[in-house]
Amino acid sequence: MGDVTFSVQSVPYYAQWASAPLVEDIVTGKLKASEDPAWAEYGASTPEEYEWWSWRLCGVACLRMALEHFGYVAPAPMEIAAECVAAGAYVKQGDGLRGLIYAPFADWVGDRFGLFAEARPNLPAAEIPDVLARGRLAMLSVHPSIRDPHTEPPHTGGHLVLAVRATEDNLLIHNPSGFPNTSQQNAPVPWARLDSFYAGRGIILGAG
Repeated sequence: MGDVTFSVQSVPYYAQWASAPLVEDIVTGKLKASEDPAWAEYGASTPEEYEWWSWRLCGVACLRMALEHFGYVAPAPMEIAAECVAAGAYVKQGDGLRGLIYAPFADWVGDRFGLFAEARPNLPAAEIPDVLARGRLAMLSVHPSIRDPHTEPPHTGGHLVLAVRATEDNLLIHNPSGFPNTSQQNAPVPWARLDSFYAGRGIILGAG
């Protein structure tokens, strides 16, 4: 097939860690997140607080990308996280965190920023090109190993990426836990491989 463009988006990129060039070292365990020299930019009070939240805020990174794309100034990740907790989009459970919970998150995004935000517990992959063609973006639930689309994940879902462009052959994503120079920005995922990672649900974001 040719590489026919359905939608072209120029979307800024944010990793879910403060230092995008260090994502691979953090994910592979070569570097503790608390050793990220840019940790304070996250809005955290301590390196330890930053480390705990940074592993959990892929959805916040996706939102920050979308906000700047649609002309807003994105708040710091910890500011967004605190507001999401207050809105019920994240729920602390002991030492863990439940979320991102789509419906309260979408409601909060609409109220807070005036963006179009629609929770889609059922979002077939076949609909994504049309979503992007209408000038919207889609946060999609995928397995984090999507950074290498040729792997076989143990299950779908568990991580959020931002769909930014659709071609005939590939879905292009901004991946908050992607690796530098390979799978962070406009990373291609062949349509034939997407369903191996994609849980079939997400959140559509657009201009209000």
